[in-house]
Amino acid sequence: MNKIVVGLSGGVDSSAAAAILHHQGYEVVGLTLWLMKGKGQCCSEGMVDAAKICEDLGVPHHIVDSREVFQASIVDYLVEGYSAGVTPLPCSQCNKTVKFGPMLKYAREELGIEKIATGHYARIAYDAATGRYQLLRAIDPAKDQSYFLYDLTQDLLAGTEFPLGEITKTETRRIAAEFGLTTADKPESQDLCLVESNGSMRAFLDKYIAPQKGDIVDKSGRVLGQHDGVHHYTIGQRKGLGIAAPEPLYVIELDAAGNRVIVGDRQLAVESECTVDKVNWVSVAAPTAPIRAQVQIRYRSHPVPATVTPLETAGEENAYRTRVKLIFDEPQLSITPGQAAVWYDGDVLLGGGIIERNQLPN
Repeated sequence: MNKIVVGLSGGVDSSAAAAILHHQGYEVVGLTLWLMKGKGQCCSEGMVDAAKICEDLGVPHHIVDSREVFQASIVDYLVEGYSAGVTPLPCSQCNKTVKFGPMLKYAREELGIEKIATGHYARIAYDAATGRYQLLRAIDPAKDQSYFLYDLTQDLLAGTEFPLGEITKTETRRIAAEFGLTTADKPESQDLCLVESNGSMRAFLDKYIAPQKGDIVDKSGRVLGQHDGVHHYTIGQRKGLGIAAPEPLYVIELDAAGNRVIVGDRQLAVESECTVDKVNWVSVAAPTAPIRAQVQIRYRSHPVPATVTPLETAGEENAYRTRVKLIFDEPQLSITPGQAAVWYDGDVLLGGGIIERNQLPN
């Protein structure tokens, strides 16, 4: 019998994934990572729901205390980024560093099982011509989570199954109900567990970063208002600035060292290009020449056409692997340092990385 370890957060998606695989004849072992104390999935109540699902399915359930690695890799990473005036994207880093990597290692080394599965909405295919695993968008475009998975390695893709990639969220809930899962009607979780646990990103950050009043200024340095902490703002933000102006103003730069939030009109908030660091080439090998692709600069943004140009990095063994320049066919609003830029060829995720901070526009 095929054995597989299923990551269980306590939500309907991971529960349905486990039930589907169990129904297909897999010998399922449930695995829950204890990431932090508090409410929400991946926390105390999520572990209880995950244990109940395993009990209902009649499968073993393991809990791994991952609080230390979550604190170092995600919480500290977020606090450091927001303190420096960037807006980190924790989910992609969490998937690789906290979840998929440790889960597959635990499955192989502690349980002798070679495969893991999760309730993510994405698909994996193998391209025999290139010898690479490909990461594809889910069938359900409204739930596709491939954007958050761009940093997975070939080894992780080879050892992972996504049972929900070929079905819609509506079908997932129907399947969960058919199997009598207690999570079938469980409300949707937040995209970010720290927000779910703390009530808001602002509340989470205020636990770690002391509010510090400063100036909101325009590009010339003219004071337009006051803020209570640079970490409360993000590039491209328009609402909540508390400034009366004849035209909409956007955050165009965060000067953490000077404790200033710099704002400007829409023309100053759009850019035609950006550089991306810490690139992971997923479904294709790293190119050495420019390629055309559709690029997403936020999870909920529509992909837009752009040219992806590898940047040579002196002193690196593979000099074209880690950085690229993105040149968009049309200028884009709110290109946010710290967020992920991910590029596709149709449904195939080619690669992605972290948007670097650009200099303030002249």
